Amino acid sequence: MAKPTKTTGKKQSERTSAKLIAVKAKKPFGSYKEALNYLFAKTDYEKQQHLRYNVTTFSLSRMENLLSLLGDPHNKIRTAHIAGTKGKGSTATMLAKMLEANNYKVGLYTSPHVVHLHERIVVNSKMISEAEMLGLLNRIYEPVEKLSKTDPPTFFEVMTALAFMYFLDKAVDIAVIETGMGGRLDSTNVIHPEVVGITSLSIDHQQQLGKTIDSIAREKAGIFKPGVPAITVQQDPAAMRVLKSQALAVKAPLSVTGTDIDFSYRFETSREHGPHTRICLTTPTSKFEHLRVPLYGNHQAINCGLALAMLDKLKESGYKIDNDKATAGLDKVWLAGRMEMICDDPRIMIDGAHNAASIRALIHAIGQNIPYDSMVVIFGCNSDKDIEGMLRELQYGADKVIFTRSNSVKAASPQDLADMYTEICGKMYQTALALDDALRIAASAVSRGDLICITGSFYLIGQAKLRFQPGAATAGV
Repeated sequence: MAKPTKTTGKKQSERTSAKLIAVKAKKPFGSYKEALNYLFAKTDYEKQQHLRYNVTTFSLSRMENLLSLLGDPHNKIRTAHIAGTKGKGSTATMLAKMLEANNYKVGLYTSPHVVHLHERIVVNSKMISEAEMLGLLNRIYEPVEKLSKTDPPTFFEVMTALAFMYFLDKAVDIAVIETGMGGRLDSTNVIHPEVVGITSLSIDHQQQLGKTIDSIAREKAGIFKPGVPAITVQQDPAAMRVLKSQALAVKAPLSVTGTDIDFSYRFETSREHGPHTRICLTTPTSKFEHLRVPLYGNHQAINCGLALAMLDKLKESGYKIDNDKATAGLDKVWLAGRMEMICDDPRIMIDGAHNAASIRALIHAIGQNIPYDSMVVIFGCNSDKDIEGMLRELQYGADKVIFTRSNSVKAASPQDLADMYTEICGKMYQTALALDDALRIAASAVSRGDLICITGSFYLIGQAKLRFQPGAATAGV
């Protein structure tokens, strides 16, 4: 190989120096609290009321510039990428657990969190620690400040970069990466994964992703990469047409569970496990028969099938997967805020359903799996959601609804929710300005055989979990 010229050597030196800035930089934060305050001061689109979805607001070039200054950690780890409207976190967690059970070191990046920010960055089921987060924020400070002079990185971009840095530090064998909103312009869409998964698509984030299922599918399909196997589940016909068209356009081989991949599920009840769902999935290289889905609901069976199909594609790309170990890993899956019972007297369940399809799936799953006499729903959601769609689904399962608001700046007014609910169905409701007030009303209205379900927003269920399980604020950190 020819020696580089002086000019080439100089450029290489400059690039190397730029990428080492974070390592050489003086530590700006003396404490974890200082570092976290800096992070939370960044623009957070998750909390903004009116948000334009375009290449300026969601800039992949800005994300790439930040990662370049950090030495491109995302290019030094192997990844699996998951987008979709609902079930992303569940699918990602199931895939990560099965890989971990096969003795791989597995990173997992998800959002949003239920209680603690550190839930978003996990390696082998353990959240990043305060000391590790402080160290990473000290390293990333200088690159962020450098870019902030012209194009400031956002909260989610910084968090995503921190995740890539952490996974590289931990020398993970693979990182399972969940998109935030959308896909095409999502900060995570800088990776070149081993496999891509698209979960069930439905209407959500209408102001940003569009009001039709095909426009939403187009944004999600933006994570397809040339030659990278992509897998999805049964979709609305309009969404499926877009996914297939986009996959063909970028030459990404697309498979569909239940069509190209032999997949089925059934609901059953047994003395050992109670009500649950079992699935079967068969490919030329894998055969999973009558696996018990660890999470409630038919929608989780569909998510589980997608996770298994992605696992099979990883097997094809060289990962050594023992199916029995994968099944054992699957049995250990548990997710906060997904049909989670947080109190036994009265019985209180929380679930992060935040769009119409998720509310419908939740109501159906509760009816299948949770015995109750009457159900009181405490509901609050953000104003940028498909509120009418959620309320229409809510009427079919709730015997009584108490509308409240979360601590989100985007939270819809309880009275506005109640007025819309009256127009839709005219059923009984009450309003409460805060969750504690809603809980007092609900507690006075239920008896031993009844169920209180809190849903509609991750912000709201996070408040509820923290109220009944204060230790959740520091668990695993």
